[in-house]
Amino acid sequence: MTYTTESASIFSSNRFDSSTQFADAVPATIALFKRLSVDDQLALLWYAYTEMGRSITPAAPGAARLQLAEGLLSQIKAMSHAEQLQVMRDLAANRNTAISRAYGVLSTNTKLAFWYELSVLMDRGIVVPMPPGYQPSSAVTEVLEAIKSLDFGQQITVLRSTVVDMGVDPLAD
Repeated sequence: MTYTTESASIFSSNRFDSSTQFADAVPATIALFKRLSVDDQLALLWYAYTEMGRSITPAAPGAARLQLAEGLLSQIKAMSHAEQLQVMRDLAANRNTAISRAYGVLSTNTKLAFWYELSVLMDRGIVVPMPPGYQPSSAVTEVLEAIKSLDFGQQITVLRSTVVDMGVDPLAD
């Protein structure tokens, strides 16, 4: 192939377009997540956290101040499975409850660690586990695959964005 000024500009513009598309992957993935039903959002979070270390990068839960969320986690562990599921649904749906307000004041990294810990507790059966034989919807699978295709920083950004908006910030206007 002969390189000309025109072919160089086409190559350059294609590279710009692909990087723009790459940069747009984060807000597009977040938008896909936000369109999921509350139960699908919870399923996606569980799948995303159980994929950690394989195809999704861990969100460094040790770096967060999980001790600030320990009280919430203890309250949730003391509940019945039906109550635990309702708490998670309330958080995802931004329902104004005592737990949602307490969650709302946590830092972003603590919120990430909170959901990671919930997934660990679900896996152990301490918190309501995923139903046996549960198959994710095609929408959950689509968003999970979109997250897997992102690089480390983008994965963390998507996960942060998904959990930061959950709960209710009692200090907001």
